[in-house]
Amino acid sequence: MTDGRLLFARYAFMPNRLGYCGGNENKALLDYCVDGAADRGLELLERQFQAAFPYLEFIAHCNGLANAFDPRVVEAYWLGNGLLGRVDMRDFHQYLADRVGPKLSKKSAELVLGKAPVGARPHHSFHVLDVSVRTGALRESIDDLDHCRISWGEVVRAEGDELVVSRPPLELAGNGWALGGPREGIVRYRVDGRGYLTEPEPGTLVSMHWDWACDVITPQQARRLERETRYHIALANQTR
Repeated sequence: MTDGRLLFARYAFMPNRLGYCGGNENKALLDYCVDGAADRGLELLERQFQAAFPYLEFIAHCNGLANAFDPRVVEAYWLGNGLLGRVDMRDFHQYLADRVGPKLSKKSAELVLGKAPVGARPHHSFHVLDVSVRTGALRESIDDLDHCRISWGEVVRAEGDELVVSRPPLELAGNGWALGGPREGIVRYRVDGRGYLTEPEPGTLVSMHWDWACDVITPQQARRLERETRYHIALANQTR
């Protein structure tokens, strides 16, 4: 399995490039991904991600793991895996109270913290759909939410530095959100000809973050990501 620090960088690169999180280190993050070698310097860069890194620490702690960059921990946060099921809801409630509560109004804090007892998990989709929109870190725009969540899709073809990918988009559905049917769209996988993914063949499954193809994933990983995404969409819709 890919070193957890490199795996984290694959998902963190594009939002950092766009100025959403972490320091101004996107060139270094891409360099590490292209070189395929992690070191203490990369870890220090990634500890600057003030939203994502604490989730890694929390997931690791709940699973008795000393390394927050264990690849299983990183995968759990971005995609989802069995580690999320070992998080106690009372611990997650306290985590949210400590990390998120001070950034929210009393009413918003009640809504967000109330998601822990009804089954919210420390997954990126929960942070995007329930936390970011209430802290003001992200606009409650369907386009921003759709770009910020980790999505999955099937490569149709490559075109230069870009891929045409068929993926289910986030859509408005009545007073809530839902995933629509697969739709073709464009994502990048190289910047000025530089990237870390070998040109994916048609039919390859990829994960995406802010219109960037982060990684090639397995059908099992795609199913886990879809399950977590649909689950947290339904949870977010309860308090929209």
